[in-house]
Amino acid sequence: MFAEGGHMLTGEAVGLASPSTVHAHLANLERAGLLKRDPTKPRAIELRREPKAPAVAESDVHKLPLVGEVAAGGPLLAEENIEDYLAVPEPLSRGGEEFLLRVKGDSMINAGILDGDIAVVQRQQDARDGDIVVALAGDDESADEATMKRFFKEDGRIQLQPENDALEPIYAAHVQILGKVIGVFRQL
Repeated sequence: MFAEGGHMLTGEAVGLASPSTVHAHLANLERAGLLKRDPTKPRAIELRREPKAPAVAESDVHKLPLVGEVAAGGPLLAEENIEDYLAVPEPLSRGGEEFLLRVKGDSMINAGILDGDIAVVQRQQDARDGDIVVALAGDDESADEATMKRFFKEDGRIQLQPENDALEPIYAAHVQILGKVIGVFRQL
């Protein structure tokens, strides 16, 4: 918003057509502590140093296991399935029954869950209609690949619905729910 020499640019110069939009952006920057305006001088703006990131108390950060491939019939959190432990904020760690799972594929893109994301999964064996779950699904109890889908009970059977219009729902004879997705992380 400043030209060389520190002079204030107009909204038009930075691609904003409306003065109210410029005012709103300046107010947001002032609230964030990045600039200070003098109400007696309309174009007087003082740049502030970058605000410090708020300190996070160690008690508010919890490390959850990042699970890679799920072994057939093996315990989900067996040591050989854990790739790493990653820190997550306290609201996503609700008491030790959570784990992280790396998302593979594009079956949940319409829900904003993308390939490579890390999902926070709360371990539980049941789900409500519409929950996004991680489950093992197949013709029998030997199903060995975890899938992330939206859960529905339909006409006495379980439907695992992808959030991708190009994919069909899964109707498996055997579905074992491993947990419910309660959050997602992504690297930009």
